[in-house]
Amino acid sequence: MAASRRIAVVSAGLSNPSSTRMLADRLANATVQQLAQHDIEAQVDVFELRDYAHDITNNMLTGFAPPALESMINAVVSSDALIAVTPIFSTSYSGLFKSFIDVLDPDALIGKPVLIGANAGTPRHSLAIDYAIRPLFAYLHADAVSTGVFAASADWGGGGDQVAPLARRVEKGARELADAMVRRGAQASVDPFDPDSYLGEGRSFGHLLGGLAD
Repeated sequence: MAASRRIAVVSAGLSNPSSTRMLADRLANATVQQLAQHDIEAQVDVFELRDYAHDITNNMLTGFAPPALESMINAVVSSDALIAVTPIFSTSYSGLFKSFIDVLDPDALIGKPVLIGANAGTPRHSLAIDYAIRPLFAYLHADAVSTGVFAASADWGGGGDQVAPLARRVEKGARELADAMVRRGAQASVDPFDPDSYLGEGRSFGHLLGGLAD
């Protein structure tokens, strides 16, 4: 029986449809394909932050998450990995994206594998992943993979050689996220430290610490 994992996808696009969601879907689909090569089935839960914008604002004002937002946050926090994609506004992540991060518990994403995606009209904003978004997840102690996937408007048009660079970035980021999920799953499956097996033959810590001979 194949193992299973759950991926949460958070898209901060404002329009419908949006290039942010298009990028999020590509990253999710590519990650599912990469996990399949490890004989792992993946369930993908996609969340459009614009659907939760009012609830996020209310959470920031009151300190309490409305039921729909609470359910979404629980799904993100309990997932095996997160794909987070935001449009770039004024050289950084969107306000809606940051507001969502702000309503999360600061410890909620510790150790979670994360694939970062971003999109903007021009390639000049591609560095925003490393100087703005990556430090945000580093602060939360999430395990963001080394490849961040940026898409400019030109990456979506024309086909052929124009699309290929984005496809390669998507594949690389997805492969790194899948590998991080596999590693984390392997670590979780290792039995915790067993002092009895370490001591062996029923000898106590006092026996060992006291330097007693066998």
